[in-house]
Amino acid sequence: MIEGPTLLREALAATVPLTDVFVTPDADEGLVTDASARGAVVRWVTADVLARAVDTVTPQGVAAIARRIDVTVDDAVAAAAVGPLALVLVDVADPGNAGTLLRAAEAAGAAAVLFCGGSVDPCNPKCVRASAGALFHLPVAIGGEAEAVLERLGEVGVRTAATVVRGGTPYDEADLAGPLAIVLGSEAHGLAAGLVEAIDLRLTIPMAGRSESLNVAMAGSVLCFESLRQRRNAAR
Repeated sequence: MIEGPTLLREALAATVPLTDVFVTPDADEGLVTDASARGAVVRWVTADVLARAVDTVTPQGVAAIARRIDVTVDDAVAAAAVGPLALVLVDVADPGNAGTLLRAAEAAGAAAVLFCGGSVDPCNPKCVRASAGALFHLPVAIGGEAEAVLERLGEVGVRTAATVVRGGTPYDEADLAGPLAIVLGSEAHGLAAGLVEAIDLRLTIPMAGRSESLNVAMAGSVLCFESLRQRRNAAR
């Protein structure tokens, strides 16, 4: 489900295959025309009907249904090997966090994102909204056990990095230029000890305040943009 004109424009720009578009009389006519030209069936509805059909409290006059774009784990690993950056989400259950990480990954130039273990479905409506359209512009693979995914990444020459609360290398002193996969664990428990042992780079994010750690979406975003900063500096 794609909700609102901004996300629909992103989906159209990414040539996401749409099946149906639901619009109210005050919807953007040009956007409706573009969606229809892509083969979507346009269905006119009242604002009340649209409000009952979507998750948002105040819908913005348009919503659409798109076909899922299936990306295999092997395809995502192959994209990660080209680099420079990939994300591996392991048991990240909150759709808002997952969507924020998709947005940060795409903005930082990531080549792929892999949802492993018990991670939320990236097509969850809240995740789609939080990604701000990034979901449509990235290869996103679902499934695969984390241990097997890390092994496959290692086989194709992709280093892995993850945060630890203590004992890691400060993130801004490590080489994050890529090809690199940032591995992020669940909001409640982080990464299992066995997975941490399998990681190539264990990183810490130094804190000046009283907080012991950052939210997974914040920590992942910090690492994504540190990787981008290092790549930009190397290109100068």
